[in-house]
Amino acid sequence: MGEDSATRAQVRDIERQASGSASASTTTIGVGDTVEHSDAPIRGVDEDHSPPTPRFIQDENSWKKFKWVPYPIRRSTKVTVNWTQGPPVPRTFKIEPLFPQIQQFPVVMLRKVLPQKKHRIWLLIFWLAMWIVTFALVMRSGLLASDIAPFGAPTKLGCGSAFWDYNNGCGIDGNLCRPFDNTGLAFRCPASCASYQVLNPRAVGDQEVLYQPLIVGGPPTGSDGSAVYRGDSYICGSAIHAGVISNAEGGCGILRLIGTQRNFNASTRNGISSFGFDSYFPLSFTFERVECEARDMKWPLLAVSVVFSSLLSLFTTSPGVFFFSVFTGIFWTVGLATDAPNYSNVPSLFSRELGLYLPAMLAAWVMYDRMGVRRTLSGLKAQIEKTVLWLGACWVGALTNHTFDFIPIQRLTGHDLEQQPGARVALAIIIIILVIITATQIWFFQQEGRLIRYLQLYILLGAGLIICVLLPQLKLRIHHYILALLLLPGTSLQTRPSLVYQGLLMGFFLNGIARWGWDPFLQTAFALQGDQQLRSALPSISAAVGQNISSITFGWGSPPSPEYDGISVLVNDVERFRAYFTDEPAVSNFTWTRDAGVAENEYFRFSWMQGSSSLDYTKAGIWNTEREWVEMVPGPSKLRTRAVELEYSRDFVAALKR
Repeated sequence: MGEDSATRAQVRDIERQASGSASASTTTIGVGDTVEHSDAPIRGVDEDHSPPTPRFIQDENSWKKFKWVPYPIRRSTKVTVNWTQGPPVPRTFKIEPLFPQIQQFPVVMLRKVLPQKKHRIWLLIFWLAMWIVTFALVMRSGLLASDIAPFGAPTKLGCGSAFWDYNNGCGIDGNLCRPFDNTGLAFRCPASCASYQVLNPRAVGDQEVLYQPLIVGGPPTGSDGSAVYRGDSYICGSAIHAGVISNAEGGCGILRLIGTQRNFNASTRNGISSFGFDSYFPLSFTFERVECEARDMKWPLLAVSVVFSSLLSLFTTSPGVFFFSVFTGIFWTVGLATDAPNYSNVPSLFSRELGLYLPAMLAAWVMYDRMGVRRTLSGLKAQIEKTVLWLGACWVGALTNHTFDFIPIQRLTGHDLEQQPGARVALAIIIIILVIITATQIWFFQQEGRLIRYLQLYILLGAGLIICVLLPQLKLRIHHYILALLLLPGTSLQTRPSLVYQGLLMGFFLNGIARWGWDPFLQTAFALQGDQQLRSALPSISAAVGQNISSITFGWGSPPSPEYDGISVLVNDVERFRAYFTDEPAVSNFTWTRDAGVAENEYFRFSWMQGSSSLDYTKAGIWNTEREWVEMVPGPSKLRTRAVELEYSRDFVAALKR
């Protein structure tokens, strides 16, 4: 049996070897191609004994379609593209706290005192409730003001309130703004009105006020007598100039109308420079000091919110709780206190801010969840650095009306950049800073391997902005909140610079929405015009002084276009005459008679009208004290002030008449 088994094993080995030889002698090379012997040549494969292709030639082959591009440029482009893809092993930036035990102390202490999460939640609710109650009580104390006999409670004014209405709103001879004298009003002004300025040229005689408070007049020269101001002066700024109230806290006082006054003196007092006017004006006012318990609580309210938000930041590790609590607190602080719009009563202000807050919270969720805020704040253990860098920068951005007030750019429009001194230099410096910041952020994103994705996003955003610029009859305007939304994705890194940038942009967003609302970023040229010059045609005026030199007659030619319906004439910045070309009999001249007691210059301006609205006025022509006519300088002048003041000027007039 053993020998038979051995014999059978030897037979199997011989058969296996024979089978292997047969398979080796027949090799299949694709379908239908068989080689009979293993040493036979392989058909269908060309013999190539050349050396391998150099790498630079391989690179050349990949650019066959772009051979017209110089090789150094192609090589640099490829290096750049490879660099944007990031390192082979991307790194994720995380902030390592400085002095970690100190920065973690508030969190550790809180968890020792309140180890259960539900207790910490109740503490958070209590803290937010205390924030609201404290803010409300402080705000209420600022709303209370003692009565001023015999006027009662003082009327609240905005920084731009003026008795004389803008854009000829007082009518012919100012009749719609009467009475001019023998009456008064108790008023109350907010803080920080000294910085409220005219943003477009405003005519005062032959002068033009621009980027300064519109205050005409002051105390008599060389005397400490009562200060007298022209009727179109800002009331609150004039009260600060006169020393009746303070710029830091606001205050209240009594305004007395004293009718026609002459020769308003220019002076600099309490940090405000006023303009002079060497003629007469039908409405003037002065002030009386009173004992009044009234104070603008802007800065105490800011202190309350800064304290509550800072402590919340130190003791909170949840990025969502921190972000949405701070977002809400700063929004209402800006809207109700630090940069509140002009308002006549608190309920109307609260209603306005509530209407803005609800869509702002929706935007806040998008920014938190989709635009990088969650990524920046998640896992951040540096409590003090978060409070100082992110929250501190957020407050700086939210207080932009104070913190960036020194930058000579009021609005990012071509008109403002041309006419505001220093605006172009400031813009160039800002652009340089942004380029440096952008370069550093690009490096961080490249190290994390996320650069290409964000470059694609910003290419898309850039294309959208270009399309907006090219749209006909619409103008692109970058508001505070638009700037924040555009730049916020570029801060989705957990680095110390990104904490600052992100907090600052969130502050810009909050200030823009709480103060100005959701203004569209595409606006018509008319909407952006405001009170700028309309670039309308100007009347060509001829003047003839009468033989008795007590009168002067002005004539004008036919209007350059049928769209002009009439002509308006201002004397000393007050509308004294208007006529329509369809009137019967037709009017082609205007005669002005100087009163016998007038010994000052008189200033005349002329404008075409469309309907009942006047267009651009000429610069002032002067009928001087020698009864000689001085021709106006070519070009338009401006008499209107910011349209936002209209409502409050009318409220003031109504209160005064009551």
